Amino acid sequence: MVWLLTAMGRHATQFLFVGVFIGLALPGLADLFRPLLAPSVVMLLFAALLRVDWTAMSGYIRRPGIAAALIVWLLLFCPIVTWFLLKAIPAPQSLNAAIILMAAAPPILGSASIAMILKLDGALVVVGALLATLLTPLTVPPLALQLLGIQLDIGLGDFMLRLGLVVIIAFVGALIVRRFVTPADLASRAQLLDGIVVTIMLIFAIAIMAGVTDAIFERPKTVALWTVAAFIANPVLQLLGIAAFSWLGLRKALSIGLLSGNCNMGLMLAALPAERDADVLLYFAIAQLPMYMLPIVMVPLYKRLLKHELAAGGNPG
Repeated sequence: MVWLLTAMGRHATQFLFVGVFIGLALPGLADLFRPLLAPSVVMLLFAALLRVDWTAMSGYIRRPGIAAALIVWLLLFCPIVTWFLLKAIPAPQSLNAAIILMAAAPPILGSASIAMILKLDGALVVVGALLATLLTPLTVPPLALQLLGIQLDIGLGDFMLRLGLVVIIAFVGALIVRRFVTPADLASRAQLLDGIVVTIMLIFAIAIMAGVTDAIFERPKTVALWTVAAFIANPVLQLLGIAAFSWLGLRKALSIGLLSGNCNMGLMLAALPAERDADVLLYFAIAQLPMYMLPIVMVPLYKRLLKHELAAGGNPG
């Protein structure tokens, strides 16, 4: 099992790429894996915390200026800029609504694990993803109402309790492991940890694809349009994030770009009203595709872009 996980970690982007096709080919597995989604969130954060540089992470917390600018960008500027851009594009209303809600959502907590695989700034990504998720109940409902006229239901108390449990369990677990395992040992097992992350993300990929396979056969044109839109929206949001934070240096800007494009649409799904648009839900599922498929393209690109910075001693965590 260890050798298999290590092999998966060594070829993480390839396995992520294939994972979404497993979800499409075997839709019956979605129901089987759905109960694993909640513990998977904990495991993704736990695995990221094992690999991330805690000193760098605390450094971002002690310097709140960067963190504050990042949160304002992720939770306010991203959806507002997206709304302005979409006003100039003739597209179905449900597609526009889905993309704006995606841009308003916080980053997926799994972004930290993807950042580690891509050799980006994992510490910055962990801090950004956690803070943005924490503040989501305060920003997303009024934005959805003002920009789209949609009333979202994100119960602040229940949300904070669930998020708090995720964070506490992951942090305590990582703290215990790091107490008995040295950073050097963890670094030597980086590929094993990446393999565990890939396995967890494959569970997500299979579970989230529920219903997409049927839609491909029933509404192929809609699925095709939604897929094209998803593969445009994700990299465009990443490029906007990179441009907005280029003043921090390339590696940090790329890390913020990753946060900007990989959004937690599962949270939006849970908050939508009962009479929610089925086309919006379909987009939320299809928009997972670029999250899993783009890293295989990004790894060689980022290696070239960051070659000099990493060679100079940049910490990949």
